[in-house]
Amino acid sequence: MAFDIEAHRGGRALHPENTLQAFATALDLHVDTLELDVGVTRDGVLVVSHERRLNPDLARDAAGNYVVPPGPPLIELPLAEVQAYDVGQIRPGSDYARQFPKQRALSGPGVAPPRIPTLKEVIDLVRRSGDDHVRLNIETKLDPALPAEAPDPERFVTLLLGLIDAEQFSNRVMIQSFDWRTLQLVQQRAPNIPTVYLTLQRGKAPTVSLTEATRWTAGFNPADHGGSLPRTIHAAGGKVWSPYFADVTPELIGEAHGLGLSVVVWTVNKPEDMVRLMDSGVDGIISDRPDLLRDVIGSNGPALPKPPQRRP
Repeated sequence: MAFDIEAHRGGRALHPENTLQAFATALDLHVDTLELDVGVTRDGVLVVSHERRLNPDLARDAAGNYVVPPGPPLIELPLAEVQAYDVGQIRPGSDYARQFPKQRALSGPGVAPPRIPTLKEVIDLVRRSGDDHVRLNIETKLDPALPAEAPDPERFVTLLLGLIDAEQFSNRVMIQSFDWRTLQLVQQRAPNIPTVYLTLQRGKAPTVSLTEATRWTAGFNPADHGGSLPRTIHAAGGKVWSPYFADVTPELIGEAHGLGLSVVVWTVNKPEDMVRLMDSGVDGIISDRPDLLRDVIGSNGPALPKPPQRRP
């Protein structure tokens, strides 16, 4: 694959995130990868949700009321209750709504409201699309500091790999996480599945430090590897480094490539940033605007196949 176009949460600038409708639109755009997040319900079903809880800015009950913050953890709710909520429209007036003012709502009179899908439903959608090249980049959503909000890593990975194996889909997935414990388990149990090491160095909640191990890094300390994240991830057995896009430089990308790592950056929505990162040599971009990313790549790189006009 020459360049990996990844639709972040299905392309949340276009449609409500992590919904089957968003993923269908991304498939129509002929992306290479559907990037998505998974959690686990009380009855052990993998569902597609960026938050470990019902999102108060997305989930509405049958009366049209958004859930009260912070929202109940998915792990405390059965699948039937999780899928009773409408997630087709951002809460009006919220910071999230201001971030994506052009997102097309999917709820309204006469419209079947979108629900939080299961991971199996997304796999089924991909199969029905007839697109035999698109992959899933699946993020495990758990935080070592909040163990009550998700299954422990062992159970999480057991459920995830069990579904992937049952669906015979292992050749079309990558598994990513900020919590490297899950990636270590995937490497042990399914070494054929690429692992994607997510990192964030700046902002209010960085997940990695160049001088010490953090709760996210499964005991791996960049200080033991010359203060280098690419060398640390290589030592951990990763195949892909996925940093926040503002944390990378051409030198770091070159270092990662020298170690055999691919570099796929998140989350890039401005065309000038897309061009700069392509020029720096990244192997892929995760974007809320896969439509824009596709146009930028087509204007600055090799010709891309035209998106299909319809799916079977």
